[in-house]
Amino acid sequence: MPWIEWYNSLNKPSWTPQPGTIGLIWQILYPIILVTFGFVFVQAIRRKIDWKIAIPFVINLVANFVFTPIQFGMRNLSLASIDILIVWSTLPWAMLAIWPKYRWVAFAQIPYFLWVSIATVLQISITIMNP
Repeated sequence: MPWIEWYNSLNKPSWTPQPGTIGLIWQILYPIILVTFGFVFVQAIRRKIDWKIAIPFVINLVANFVFTPIQFGMRNLSLASIDILIVWSTLPWAMLAIWPKYRWVAFAQIPYFLWVSIATVLQISITIMNP
């Protein structure tokens, strides 16, 4: 079964955004992530910040990247819930880590954090509704 048919067959909360809306939100967020995370990595490579500051950004990026294969490839709702909790929890960690050096990077994560908060509640809800 194609992934969209599988996803559409799941029980979901009534407030679930349409797939197109979710895609549009990510199209807005990915450039923000690219610029800010890229900036952090460049600063770490240039030794302007300690690599310890970049660790939550790395973990977040990896967890964000593997969410889609877990959710729609493996179709493992429980593992996808754990993964998105990692994405969610690394954002405040990253914001706090970068704050002393580059506050604009921390502020730029606010829309990402707000969306991931909604997506986390949605993912956990879907997981609970589809045992």
